Amino acid sequence: MTRPTPETLAHSARRARPGAGAAGDADHAPAPRPGAAPAGNRAVPAGADTTATPVRQSATAQVSGAGSLVRSLEALGVDVVFGIPGGAILPAYDPLYDSTVRHILVRHEQGAGHAATGYAQATGRVGVCIATSGPGATNLVTPIADAYMDSVPMVAITGQVARPSIGTDAFQEADIQGITLPITKHNFLVQTADEIPRVLAEAFHLASTGRPGPVLVDIPKDVLQAPATFAWPPTLDLPGYRPTLHPHGKQIREAARLMTAARRPVLYVGGGVLKAGATEGLRRLAEQTGIPVVTTLMALGAFPDSHRQHLGMPGMHGTVAAVYGLQKADLIVALGARFDDRVTGKLDSFAPDATVVHADIDPAEIGKNRHADVPIVGDARHVIDELIAAVTAEQAAHPAADLADWWTQLDDLRARYPLGFEEPSDGTLSPQHVIKRLGEIAGPDAIYVAGVGQHQMWASQFISYEKPNTWLNSGGLGTMGYAVPAAMGAKVGKPDTTVWAVDGDGCFQMTNQELATCALEGIPIKVAVINNGNLGMVRQWQTLFYGERYSNTELGTHKHRIPDFVKLAEALGCIGLRCENAADVDKTIEAAMAITDAPVVIDFVVGKDAMVWPMVAAGTSNDEIMFARGVRPAFDEDDI
Repeated sequence: MTRPTPETLAHSARRARPGAGAAGDADHAPAPRPGAAPAGNRAVPAGADTTATPVRQSATAQVSGAGSLVRSLEALGVDVVFGIPGGAILPAYDPLYDSTVRHILVRHEQGAGHAATGYAQATGRVGVCIATSGPGATNLVTPIADAYMDSVPMVAITGQVARPSIGTDAFQEADIQGITLPITKHNFLVQTADEIPRVLAEAFHLASTGRPGPVLVDIPKDVLQAPATFAWPPTLDLPGYRPTLHPHGKQIREAARLMTAARRPVLYVGGGVLKAGATEGLRRLAEQTGIPVVTTLMALGAFPDSHRQHLGMPGMHGTVAAVYGLQKADLIVALGARFDDRVTGKLDSFAPDATVVHADIDPAEIGKNRHADVPIVGDARHVIDELIAAVTAEQAAHPAADLADWWTQLDDLRARYPLGFEEPSDGTLSPQHVIKRLGEIAGPDAIYVAGVGQHQMWASQFISYEKPNTWLNSGGLGTMGYAVPAAMGAKVGKPDTTVWAVDGDGCFQMTNQELATCALEGIPIKVAVINNGNLGMVRQWQTLFYGERYSNTELGTHKHRIPDFVKLAEALGCIGLRCENAADVDKTIEAAMAITDAPVVIDFVVGKDAMVWPMVAAGTSNDEIMFARGVRPAFDEDDI
């Protein structure tokens, strides 16, 4: 298969506006502006250097609308798209046949969307998926919503019925623009073939700058078939779109003053720090101030788990130290986080004594859930860099508060309530042990992709994340079925990196058909199915809150071995392994690690009664955190 040229790859690796001029046309190219879209499908931190070497290509050509679409993708440096053809989008697949863009034929459109998301999360580039009209487009709704909730740069391209048929309930017609309006950063219904380059360039610009997110481009079939003049670079027409990148100096100085004076401060770090590429700055800021750090589920890896100042993950299944660190703080500095309900618990009881500094690139997030005493709008990288300078100046003028007592209290909590688990009394395999050993054997350079449920929480707790972009999961939407296709996308984007999908037996059955895609396309992901025979997290809630009335949560993967995951893996062209006892865990994982030329699925048959702890029950205060079932942490309120 033809791959992108060296010039195209070099272009996509640098920062540029979508539509940087063709070679020799620099005088005619529009000047870059702050926040301009990057070259290729790379989503770079907003405000990064946007100078690039132009793509060497013809500036204009007579093509069809479909040809213009494919040429636009090539000009944007796209190296791969995930999709399935169908009637309305079919004209685009003819020029795609000869393109440098690799098309990966998935088995379900949902898989295409999650693969694009996994690709984007692993690489920092814009992920691209393609579907046809009607059910093809509506099958993308879940991954689009998923990308929207987790701020992932993605462009979804859908075919639409011909313009004269729109609104007639034509075969396979669906108003996908209207359907996705609440779950996209922006969307387009293309009206003419000549506007396709501009719309594509704008879509990539919007997806990858400011707060990243999904953008939908819906193209009627007759527009794809119409003659067009492909002209590159296009002129973007987004007059109202100007993300604020640099924070206000006065707010930064006030935040620095508070950080220097606070006696119980906490840095509350969200996924925006990863999106902005601000992890090195975060470490400098934390070490300069000595402030404890908590990283949300979406920010794992933004600050090393092993770092002395890291308290762990806050929230419903966070560490006791992280939850109570936030709860008893006198200052919370939120960086790229959104005070969501899974972190705050009962909102009106969250951190009652804390002054809040809230920095986010999206002004709509600031004050949405928790009042911000010092609101800061800006890109997290710029915010952190300017905070470092302001804190340095403040520390030179005023001695910083002594945090020794605060750290004594937090260290005591860490010592008394560490993350851990008990081996099952019935001799069954412990899921926590499996996941812990997986992380230790695969190591910190691997990428771990989780589905949603108990296995997701255990993977967040028992794997040590030392590097950014090594933990991918569906955080905001909580999408079962995310892991396998997202791991596929991540492996395509990072072919030399080991990629493990940690999935549950429920999640795995929703999208495992993409293993056939992996087998045929040469995408050797590894899948650890944590098979407890049930919808585990739902069963845990039934145990705790519904009197152990297990209504419709048993899946039959234990009792009946339906499906048999080893046989299913083999039927899908993968290598299937099974592990049922602790003595075989290491050698089974090592056997999977040794296989590099095919996808591998391990059926880890674990006990059904393991639970995720600690836990803050939904709707309750973080003060009511439970360390284990029936075990409430003991705190000396006078000390805290």
